[in-house]
Amino acid sequence: MNKVIFPIISLVGFASLLLLYLAGAGFQSGTFELGQAFTLMRYCAFGGIASVGIIIFYLLWQRPIGAQLGVLFLSALAGLAAFYLPYRQQQIATSVPPIHDITTNINNPPQFVAVVPLRASAPNPPEYLGGETSVLQRQFYPDIMSRVYVQSPSEVFAAATDVVSEMGWDLVDANEADGRIEATDTTPWFGFKDDVVIRLKAESANSTVLDIRSKSRIGRSDIGVNANRIRAFTAELMVEIR
Repeated sequence: MNKVIFPIISLVGFASLLLLYLAGAGFQSGTFELGQAFTLMRYCAFGGIASVGIIIFYLLWQRPIGAQLGVLFLSALAGLAAFYLPYRQQQIATSVPPIHDITTNINNPPQFVAVVPLRASAPNPPEYLGGETSVLQRQFYPDIMSRVYVQSPSEVFAAATDVVSEMGWDLVDANEADGRIEATDTTPWFGFKDDVVIRLKAESANSTVLDIRSKSRIGRSDIGVNANRIRAFTAELMVEIR
């Protein structure tokens, strides 16, 4: 009997983690719709935490040793990972506002130009909606604001373009005459595409105002990704232009 039970118990954790990966890969390949992928993630989380409980019961019951103990330990770790990743995402989602369009200038946000055709089939329109989005951003992300650099627009433009490349974004357009850079960042697991537009304006002969906007193509909430992307960009740019 143990020869049948052990393989089943040891596989649950590994299977949960594998299916969790396939939820993202399946959405990215077009096999799953977003709702289906999220449903699969929930099942994986349940399966993962259940596998840990089952393994603990089996350890107390059979007291395996050697290779069996090692396999069960690894399966329990896989089950914990399958539970924790969706759980962590859910925790983050409840701690941030349900918005997906973040900008350093809510009164005059940078506008997408070259990216617009790429968003033609995206559920989220390229326009900035303002209203509740602006109110929630001001409340939850007060640190996201315009930046002033004591370099010329051409110097900041060159540095910003380099940072876009360093961060692995796909450059869509870099128009120095308009002071505009547009790019797309693709998330690694689900392959979500978020678009970024950077606007540069001369404030004086030797200073430049930089505004940046990051917007998801799909989903109501971005679980804080766009704000974190802007923070990461501005931090890297500060290093680049020193």
